Amino acid sequence: MSTLTILPSGKTIAAEIGKTLLELIQAAGEEIQHKCGGNAQCGSCHIFLQAGRKSVSKIASAENQKLDSIVGVGSKSRLACQAQVVGEEDITVELLGFASGF
Repeated sequence: MSTLTILPSGKTIAAEIGKTLLELIQAAGEEIQHKCGGNAQCGSCHIFLQAGRKSVSKIASAENQKLDSIVGVGSKSRLACQAQVVGEEDITVELLGFASGF
């Protein structure tokens, strides 16, 4: 089983296959916005996937469309509600805080 490291806090949690990064971040006790209930509609759970791309699901159309509408998106951008753990490689994400998805 892989691990998820959450920056900037450095918290680490087991990254269970099938869970979304949003679910895992919340399980680690981290604060993260998620206004739309995980439906890729608001963009408030925008994070940077710093490591472990092979262990995370590919970007689907709905997520890609929402990311296209968010300021500050880069090549490492993902919506935590849409990115699902699918592999064994360790994952590192960076929480972006209040400026994300608004």
